[in-house]
Amino acid sequence: MSKYDVILFDLDGTLTDPELGITTCVQYALEAQGIHVEDRSTLRPFIGPPLVEGFMTLQGLSREQAEEATAKYRERFSTVGLYENEVYPGIDGMLEKLKQQGKLLGVATSKPEIFALKILEHFGLDGYFDEITGAELSSGGRNSKVDVLRCAMYRLGVSDKSRCVLVGDRKYDVEAAKQLGIDSVAVLYGFGSRDEFSGTVAVAANVSQLEQILL
Repeated sequence: MSKYDVILFDLDGTLTDPELGITTCVQYALEAQGIHVEDRSTLRPFIGPPLVEGFMTLQGLSREQAEEATAKYRERFSTVGLYENEVYPGIDGMLEKLKQQGKLLGVATSKPEIFALKILEHFGLDGYFDEITGAELSSGGRNSKVDVLRCAMYRLGVSDKSRCVLVGDRKYDVEAAKQLGIDSVAVLYGFGSRDEFSGTVAVAANVSQLEQILL
């Protein structure tokens, strides 16, 4: 049996595949900045990091432009893009088994919390989680993965960090877990690559392997 009593999951690339919604909304936001991107697949690196950071580092926008692009992105995402998404096969069954074992489950995502809640409700996954934590949309606070993860751990009452683990698919997840002193498990079916996962306790190629690790 896994030693972890508290299991936190990233959302994008870990529980659901959001590629269509995110890349289409980034394409829409960049178009408003006068940047035309023909091939949506080139925008996959936007899946994972906070949006403002992504627009600055991946497209070279200034902070002001990046904030404008983020607002434009959310204009489309809030009504259409968040539902252009699908749950990875096997996730429901895995979450069900984890709950049966009495695990405390949470979501820690850089996506605004209000969108994360809507997505998980839409797919009927919200009932599995004791806490769903995301970025703060209105105040612009709690944007970094570290801040989100810290808040999620606080909400779940984590006292023994050795009993807590974060599951994610990008280096941002691994680095945040490391900074806060908890273990991480990486998944390869998301949007990261194996070279991002130095320091994880395990790497799962698929949901079935992830289930074995966590159970």
